[in-house]
Amino acid sequence: MNRLRQALDPFLLLLIATVALASFLPARGPGAAVADGIADAGIVVLFFLHGAKLSREAILDGAKAWRLHLATLGTTFIAFPLLGIAIVRFGVAPLSLRNGVLFLTLLPSTVQSSIAFTAIARGNVAAAVVSASFSNLLGIAVTPLLVAFLMERSGSGSLVSWSSVESILLQLLLPFILGHLSRPWIGGFVARHKALVSSVDRGSILLVVYAAFSAAVVEGLWSKVSPVELAELAGLCLAMLTLILLFTFALGRIIGLSREEAIVLQFCGSKKSLASGVPIAGVLFPASAVGPVLLPIMLFHQIQLMACALLARHYARRAEP
Repeated sequence: MNRLRQALDPFLLLLIATVALASFLPARGPGAAVADGIADAGIVVLFFLHGAKLSREAILDGAKAWRLHLATLGTTFIAFPLLGIAIVRFGVAPLSLRNGVLFLTLLPSTVQSSIAFTAIARGNVAAAVVSASFSNLLGIAVTPLLVAFLMERSGSGSLVSWSSVESILLQLLLPFILGHLSRPWIGGFVARHKALVSSVDRGSILLVVYAAFSAAVVEGLWSKVSPVELAELAGLCLAMLTLILLFTFALGRIIGLSREEAIVLQFCGSKKSLASGVPIAGVLFPASAVGPVLLPIMLFHQIQLMACALLARHYARRAEP
């Protein structure tokens, strides 16, 4: 029971509660417009804070350990998307959730959990910070471009246009750049008030999730997605994670990474960021499509936390004398 409590992410429980609230009390009419406006403002604040948190030293240090960083980025933005394309092309994913599964494979890596699991497994924590931060930084631009390029060629339908991607990049990149440029003035405040910043981050995500699922529920989301499809999706997410973990394990051996760097590759390369995925989906897709798009990443998020927690403990035990 204690292990189950440790594996369960409290934030995921809040997400589930938010989805339940949107399912029973969705925002409608003028309320939906207000919810969308607040969610959009939350996204701007979210990326502004992401820019303020990332130090310039971390960006410059990204050039070091280049084999590790290239392997991580290649796994995140090449191997994962190829897996997503194969799943969509061969019809493995439930029909109503294929866009979400493909979107999941196009997201950047997580930061907090990748670093935490690397530390537990006694890997190279500094390299994990750089690798995960670079993945998130590139994901702001790369993920929307991949969505526009791949979704209209994958048979899943074109939900976004290149013009919308251009405006989206400005909406996401501009707050990020402004936040980073303002780091000399607000960096100290952000560092001293990590709990407050974390609350703003998570609150923004919850707002986007509520607005997205409200729109999806009004459009009949739960009449389109059955419990059987949800079970199939869970099995698919577990299979995807297993394949990527095996791939990163083999890739680390092939390119000759040290044990500490190979651990970074496994944990940074196998993760997909819920924190980045929710706001990107919120501004990238039509309101009625965001709910089904977010379901796979929410489910994958919890599965990756539980599986990687067990894997990190396994590596830690093997590292003990």
